[in-house]
Amino acid sequence: MTDQSDTTKAHIITLTQILDLTAANPLKEELLAVREQEICINAENVERLGAQCLQVLLSASQTWAADKKSFSISNPSEAFQGTLNTFGFDTETLAPHIQQESA
Repeated sequence: MTDQSDTTKAHIITLTQILDLTAANPLKEELLAVREQEICINAENVERLGAQCLQVLLSASQTWAADKKSFSISNPSEAFQGTLNTFGFDTETLAPHIQQESA
């Protein structure tokens, strides 16, 4: 789901609960649709993050950095963070700016 925040001008992409092989191509297409624009990935609903979707997110992070555009992750779920750690990454690797909202 893509929204545009009026206050930050960043497109918000809310990740689905299950990010497996079947979710990789739709995620890639959704990211490409907002290429060269500020983006915020909302990861609060993620229950499972597969290697393919992680690869898409890592590639997007590098692409946005090359384009000199903001790429941030907000509200990473425990499952999202845990999977990053399992693969040897952390949220700082994926995006230089992590926004965590207080519950």
